[in-house]
Amino acid sequence: MSASERPNGPLDATKVGHRLREERERLGIGLRELARRVGVSPSLVSQIELDRVNPSVSTLYAIVTELGMTMSDVFGEEPEGRLVQPGDGLAERPETRPVINLASGVRWECLTRERDPNVEFLYVVYPVGAASCPEDALMTHGGHEYGYVTSGTLGVQVGFERYELGPGGSIAFNSSSPHRLWAIGSDPVHAVWVVIGREADPRTPTVSRPTAVAD
Repeated sequence: MSASERPNGPLDATKVGHRLREERERLGIGLRELARRVGVSPSLVSQIELDRVNPSVSTLYAIVTELGMTMSDVFGEEPEGRLVQPGDGLAERPETRPVINLASGVRWECLTRERDPNVEFLYVVYPVGAASCPEDALMTHGGHEYGYVTSGTLGVQVGFERYELGPGGSIAFNSSSPHRLWAIGSDPVHAVWVVIGREADPRTPTVSRPTAVAD
């Protein structure tokens, strides 16, 4: 049973658009300029900011990094109405963790209770046919990634190498290498994913900027 099917599932998905728009406006960056920097159309950025379109994994990473934000900023503050149960302490429960829905039905659930700008600790779901980015536009960004598949079969391309990870399979790689994730077969993929130091991109002196890399 998937996370979205659990009777006591996570909270409703976080609307990320207004947070992206507020930070863009705070920095004084025009909508068209942001679109130019991340390599997408102004209309797509507008639709994302209005929460009318879910961004792809690669587009969200590109926008967030261009704005100098962290994924903790995107997930936002602890939701109103969230009840802290006795004994919760530092633990996070499935029914209370923040959620982001992305393009193609990809789903991220934040596994950390406290905000951490240096680590992204996520439970991810890739529905059948879903991918993090197009085959001809692999994504790159700063940091290192570590993944562990709990169910389904996940395809991972890092540079020119391709891997198939079944349940129990794991992978680790430098995020500055062009990479792509996608679901293989007729079952959705469920995995635990960690990104450490996404902002520490050695290619730029300040803020790292994810780019599309053509085949």
